[in-house]
Amino acid sequence: MSPITAAASASPDYWPFAVLGISVAFIILAISKLRVHAFVALVLAALLAGLLTNKESWDIVQKDGKVKAMPALVGAVEMVSKGLGDAARDIAISIALAAIIGMCLMESGGADKVVRRFLGFFGEKRAGWALLWSTFILSAPIFFDTMFMLMVPLAMALRMRTGKDYTLYLMAICCGGTVTHSMTVPHPGPVAVVEGLNLNVGESLLGGLVIGAITCFFGFMVSKWLNARTDIPLREAGGVSLSDLGGISAKPESELPSFFWSITPVILPIILISLTTVFELAHAGAAKGAGWGIAMVDALGGEHGFGAARAWVDFFGHKNIALLIGAFISIGVLVKQRGFGLKKVEELMGPPLETACMIILITSAGGAFGFALRSAGVGDAVAALAKEYSINLILLGWLVAAVVRVAQGSATVGMLTAGSIMAPMVAGTDLGCHPVYLFTAIGFGAMFCSWMNDSGFWVVNRLSGMTEKETLRTWSVQLTADSVIGLVVTLVLSRVLPLV
Repeated sequence: MSPITAAASASPDYWPFAVLGISVAFIILAISKLRVHAFVALVLAALLAGLLTNKESWDIVQKDGKVKAMPALVGAVEMVSKGLGDAARDIAISIALAAIIGMCLMESGGADKVVRRFLGFFGEKRAGWALLWSTFILSAPIFFDTMFMLMVPLAMALRMRTGKDYTLYLMAICCGGTVTHSMTVPHPGPVAVVEGLNLNVGESLLGGLVIGAITCFFGFMVSKWLNARTDIPLREAGGVSLSDLGGISAKPESELPSFFWSITPVILPIILISLTTVFELAHAGAAKGAGWGIAMVDALGGEHGFGAARAWVDFFGHKNIALLIGAFISIGVLVKQRGFGLKKVEELMGPPLETACMIILITSAGGAFGFALRSAGVGDAVAALAKEYSINLILLGWLVAAVVRVAQGSATVGMLTAGSIMAPMVAGTDLGCHPVYLFTAIGFGAMFCSWMNDSGFWVVNRLSGMTEKETLRTWSVQLTADSVIGLVVTLVLSRVLPLV
């Protein structure tokens, strides 16, 4: 009997997989065949998963923080509400503010100005590469949803100017942003895995960026392949009409905002959010005796001065405050460039905020569905099943993360679950290579097969103007391909450069 098999304390409960299969089949049938709205379908699927779970009662956290046991039927309903509310709390404000920034960039001509400079510097033939690497670099400290909302106006303006390759531009953004989201600290998934595997943060960053960059290079080939086979038209999305966008794109550059003020609403929030990461790492580094961390603390007047500075940085670097600042700047650029009054600006905000509200509802419903599956014990069932088979631990880490990802939608939860499962399994075990390869394998597994229970799926779907079918044929395929490519790159490098 293998050590992994011996570690299994009990045979896995297969009923959670049945709950997963039934609820997934329901979503597919409801949306594709019965034409049920995605929000309604996801809420009903979450409720179905809760009702199918073999629980006599649910422990629900009340508003006062106390845990209350509720009967199975009522508890399932409360569980869906909690999952939806938790998801909305994390995304609602940032999505609404990003929608305002996107509208202002489009209406003012700022997005078109940035695109013209991109084309002038990189050339039209390399516009996709420019979007890929700029997203890859800029998204290191930023959640993918926020990054996509900031970058998609550039893809739309680029499509309007070039008249082609909208699929390529969208997938380039998706490829660069999702790889970084799963590969780099301080994103919560990578942070949890790094801590669980006792990895050095610097080594995880270096390994994640290098292997992630190689994956992005080959992933872009997939983006070009998808672009050649799926021509997605430019549709109205985010409250900006195509006629207005076309009029802006036809203007001479002298009538557009300056490049500095066009890019500031996008770059400034990224810089502010990134600063919180710098201060967090510096504080952690100083605590561990790292020279650069100690130097930064000393430069700001010691612990007291550093703490005071960090309080302000954390405030302005909070994603909601950073995006609020970006929104105010973008509104100012719009008012100055187009000569609009506040009443006109208020009217223009209506459509993008309506779109944002729909995104928030659908994304939150996806969060409720994912929470329902976690509550049904899908993650625990995967963990128990994984312990019964003795396979390559790097491959196993990828597989566990991939199964959890498909089951409940969140890449972060996929990494958290896989990391918690793999950490005790590899403790004291000779991997035959550096543990950074297990870290990247888990990260790539958590990217696998994004579909309708993933909030990112709906953000991309709604803001890009794609249909659900087009999103499945492009976004889902792109992330699945990137996941597999990343696994292959990880396995090859673990053999060629084991670094042990």
